[in-house]
Amino acid sequence: MNEINAIVADIKKGNTKPIYFLMGEEPYYIDQISDFIEDNVLDETEKGFNLQVMYGRDVAIDDIISAAKRYPMMSEKQVLIVKEAQDLSRSIEKLDSYAENVQPTTVLVINYKYKKLDKRKKLYKAIDKVGVLFESKKLYDNQVADWIRRVLSGKNYKIEPKAAQMLVEFLGTDLSKIANELKKLMLILPKETIITDHHIEENIGISKDFNNFELLKAIGSVNVVKANRIINYFVENPKNNPTVMTISLLNNFFTKLLLFHGLQDKSKSSVSKSLGVGFYFVDDYFLAAKNYSMRKVAKVIGYLRDADVKSKGVGASQTQEDILKELIFKILH
Repeated sequence: MNEINAIVADIKKGNTKPIYFLMGEEPYYIDQISDFIEDNVLDETEKGFNLQVMYGRDVAIDDIISAAKRYPMMSEKQVLIVKEAQDLSRSIEKLDSYAENVQPTTVLVINYKYKKLDKRKKLYKAIDKVGVLFESKKLYDNQVADWIRRVLSGKNYKIEPKAAQMLVEFLGTDLSKIANELKKLMLILPKETIITDHHIEENIGISKDFNNFELLKAIGSVNVVKANRIINYFVENPKNNPTVMTISLLNNFFTKLLLFHGLQDKSKSSVSKSLGVGFYFVDDYFLAAKNYSMRKVAKVIGYLRDADVKSKGVGASQTQEDILKELIFKILH
């Protein structure tokens, strides 16, 4: 975030670079920087002649270079944005000739999603001398809830831990999807609102009672009735509750529970840091550890691996529903 803020701050001051090469596994930040440049480097009267957007699948490197070398019309700068530039991955290194001799009145933005340049090659070194190389890294699962809190805090909103976790479990680590849902919430709810699980259920359609977060709590506390109610709900709503995702989240929970059993320091702060979980969720591991010995946890991880293989159609004729029900029965008994 600090790197992004620095890039944006420079642009706001008018200190633009001739090349912005935006690359990496997380498309959200690439789009954010690219859109900011598109919206803010030129004013509305300049954009008609001096803003050009290309797409990697439709152009060649020579087309980009030719457009970048053009002089602006009635403006100090022209902005050239190449979206989906990863489609040019086989020829992208040919851009090195331009990077070594840039047109100073052009702001060239390359959106190179899901890939990155080789630091050993000429293109990387040439851009590093004159422009901005930004790598957008994917967040880990346990970092997304904090990201949600930071985004909302910047807009004068807060969110309860359970509500943030519900979003992560339902939407995964796709920051673009999460950001869109947060925008919806902020349009509906007034500033200073503390977003709760009720808000998530009412406005996004994620059940506050029947979700993987509640399933983990039910299993951790060996609440057989509640766990089975949730599983039955999943079976009736398979589109929003895919078996593969449930198995993955259960595996993550029990893998961390196994680590918990092996910790020497079981203070809450140490557990939170060692397991990579929010402070709010630490008590769930203390409770689950009382109900599942290390030996039982190891068995459960074995059950989960078997269920994962079966859910992907390997060596099993069971339905997804039967696989899930059998798995939960084995874990709880």
